Amino acid sequence: MLTILTHAPSPALQQCELTFVHSESIDFARAAEQHRNYCDSLKALGGRVITLTDNRSLPDCVFVEDPVIVFDEVVVLASMGVASRRQELPLLEMFFSRYRPIERLQLPAKIEGGDVLKIGNNIFVGQSARTNKAGIQALAAIIEPLGYEVAPVNVSGCLHLKTGCTALDSETIMINTYWIETIPFARYKKIMTLPQEPFGANVLPIFDSICMNSAAPETIDLVRSMDYEVVPIDISEFTKAEAGLTCMSVPFNVTRLSNLCTVSFNLKLSLKRRKIIPLLLQQPPKK
Repeated sequence: MLTILTHAPSPALQQCELTFVHSESIDFARAAEQHRNYCDSLKALGGRVITLTDNRSLPDCVFVEDPVIVFDEVVVLASMGVASRRQELPLLEMFFSRYRPIERLQLPAKIEGGDVLKIGNNIFVGQSARTNKAGIQALAAIIEPLGYEVAPVNVSGCLHLKTGCTALDSETIMINTYWIETIPFARYKKIMTLPQEPFGANVLPIFDSICMNSAAPETIDLVRSMDYEVVPIDISEFTKAEAGLTCMSVPFNVTRLSNLCTVSFNLKLSLKRRKIIPLLLQQPPKK
C-alpha cells in the first residue's frame, strides 16, 4: 500500500528558513487551504495520506521530506545543517519506527531529503547549500550495502537537487540545467525546463499520474504532449517559502513484513558495524 506522510503547515510558516529567495508575505489561511487540497489530490490518486500535526510550532514542519530519507529497508534521519529544523526529527523518528529500522546521520555530515532523488536503485544526491560531501558519503555507507548506487550531483542556484530535477518515470527526468549538472544523468531521457518556468522541474509522480505546480502551465502542456497524465496543484503560498510539490510529502510502501524487516536489519547492521562476535545469536544452554 502506498502511504503518503504529510504534515499540517505551521502558523509560523512566515518564519521558515530561506536561502535563495527573498521573504514574501505568506497568507497562512490560503496556505492551509492549499495544503488540504494537496492532500486531497494525493488521496484522489489512490494514496493513503497521513497528516501529522504535532510539530506545528516549528515553521518548516510542513516540508516533511527534508528530515527523513525513506528506503524500502531503512529510514535515514537527516543530519540537518539548519539548527531550527533538527527539532522536527523526534516526531518523525517516532512515526517511522513503526514501519522501518532507523539510522541516524550526525554532523558535520549534512544532508536533507530534498537533495535525494531515487530512480530505482540509483540514488542521486545533490551537493548543495544543505547537503555536503560528508553527508553523501555517510548516506552511501548505509544504503550501498543494501544494493543501491549513490551518485553525487552538483547543485548551484537553488535549494535542493529536487528543486531543479525530478523523475517522471524510470527512464525520464525533468531538469533545469542552469541549476543541476547533467553528467550523472547521462543514461536518462531529459526534458528541459522552460526558462520562464524554472521551478517546473519539480514534479511528484503518484502511480500513473504526475503532480505538477499549476504555476508552470507551459511546462504542464509540454509534459501532457508526451502522453503523461498531469494533475496541476496550486502551491503558490509554499513557493514563497522556497518549496516544491515533493517537499510536502513522503510517499512510502507499507507491507506486513515491516516489523520483521526492522528486527533483521538492526541485528545485521549492529553485528557488522560493531564487529560483535555472533555469540549473541547462540541459544542459551538448556537447563
